[in-house]
Amino acid sequence: MKIKVINPNTTWEMTRGIESAAKSVARPDTEIIAVSPDMGPTSIESFYDEYLAIPGVLQEIQKGEHEGADAYVIACYGDPGLQGAREITTAPVIGIAEASLYMASMLAARFSIVTVLPRVKTMMEELVHGYGMGHRVLNVRTTPMCVLDFERDPEAGMRMLAQEGRKAVEEDHAEAILLGCAGMAEFANNLEKELGVPVIDGVVAAVKFAEAIVDLGKTTSKLKTYKLPEPKHFTGIFADFGTLVPKK
Repeated sequence: MKIKVINPNTTWEMTRGIESAAKSVARPDTEIIAVSPDMGPTSIESFYDEYLAIPGVLQEIQKGEHEGADAYVIACYGDPGLQGAREITTAPVIGIAEASLYMASMLAARFSIVTVLPRVKTMMEELVHGYGMGHRVLNVRTTPMCVLDFERDPEAGMRMLAQEGRKAVEEDHAEAILLGCAGMAEFANNLEKELGVPVIDGVVAAVKFAEAIVDLGKTTSKLKTYKLPEPKHFTGIFADFGTLVPKK
C-alpha cells in the first residue's frame, strides 16, 4: 500500500525526519511518500499559522489522488485541514493528534501531552476537547522551544521533553505521555525508557492506524458529513481550489 504523509509546514528538514519516523514502523510492503506543501508557513505555532497551512494540505491530498495514495497522514499535531481533507477523498485520512489520543486511550487511563511553546496550550486543549478526550488528558505541558528548535538543537529538545515528561508523571500522575509535535518523533523511544511509561509519537501511531484501516478495506464514509463538497466557483488566490473537488 502507499501512504502519503503530509507535513503541513514547508520545512523539508523536518519532513525528512517525519519520513524517517514513518518508515521506521511501516511494513516492508508499505510505501511512504513524505511531502511538504508548495505553500504555507515554515512552522505551525499559532491559529494563524494553522489556518494558512490548510490550503497546502488540501492541494497535497488532491495530488495524492493522482499518485495512487491508499491513505493519508496529516503530520502536524493540530491536525490542520483534517475534516476538509476527508471530504475530497475516499481514502482514510489520519491526523497525528487524533491517532495518538486514540492509541493512548487503549494503553493508559489518563495521560498528558508535552508540546512546544506556551501559546499553543489553548489550541491543544481545544483540540483535545474536540476529540472528546478532555476527561482523559490530565495536562498540556509546554516547553520554551519552538517547532524548529527541536531540529536545530535535539539535545536541548530531549532535555526539555524529559523534564516536562517527568513532571507529567510525578505531578499530573500521567500514565502515558503524548508528544505534541511531529518533529519530536526521534525522542519517543529514549523518553519511554527514561520515564517508564508509554510515550506515543503521533506520526508512527497514524501510520499504523492507516495500515490497519487499509488492510480492513475501509474507506471514508460519503453518506453525509464527508461527502464531496458542492461544486462552486472560487475567486482571488483561491481561484484554483474549485478544481480540488473530484467530479461526482
